[in-house]
Amino acid sequence: MLFDTQQVLDRAKNGDENAKGELLNRFRPYLNVIAQRLLDERLQGRLDFSDVVQTTFLEASRDFQSFRGDSVESLLAWLRNILRNNVSTAHQQHLAAQKRSARKEITLRVTSESGGSSLGMADIVPSESSSPSQRMMRDEASVFLASCMEQIPETQRDAIRMRYLEGMSLKDISDRMSKSEMAVAGLLKRGLRALREEMLNRQNGLSA
Repeated sequence: MLFDTQQVLDRAKNGDENAKGELLNRFRPYLNVIAQRLLDERLQGRLDFSDVVQTTFLEASRDFQSFRGDSVESLLAWLRNILRNNVSTAHQQHLAAQKRSARKEITLRVTSESGGSSLGMADIVPSESSSPSQRMMRDEASVFLASCMEQIPETQRDAIRMRYLEGMSLKDISDRMSKSEMAVAGLLKRGLRALREEMLNRQNGLSA
């Protein structure tokens, strides 16, 4: 997957606008997952994560000529940095107006590099201290996983994200989604089954 994406990146760096658009769109699901994890839950209902991702895409498209990397791994790091800056700006703009001191409360959710589920969801954002080859393999798996998650029902996707990416308990997810814990467990079970099927179907398609 990354080999093909590398070819698209090379064309984009050579000035191919269509390749640039295709390149950025390939990483939309990946950035969606990261944005959902980083945005403060108090912004729910006031700011949609997709708006932050769209802003990131517009800035990346505008400033693409300033991107000096030559690999997919360096491009993802560049996009993550833009996204983090936009998330930080969103927090400052939307939370600073609260009566209580937002300065004491605003905290970006630091991505965990340890633990996580067997699906590797805690590794969506790779450690910048890992080796280039490790980051490349993790980037490929993360982009693939995020893309597959986009294909399952939204309620199942949200439950999986909160449980395995954010580490929330069933009770907390139940409260957040206004559903019973049994209903949440059902969403997780069906969602994981659908996610695994989607991943297998894509893997079989790639190997065919």
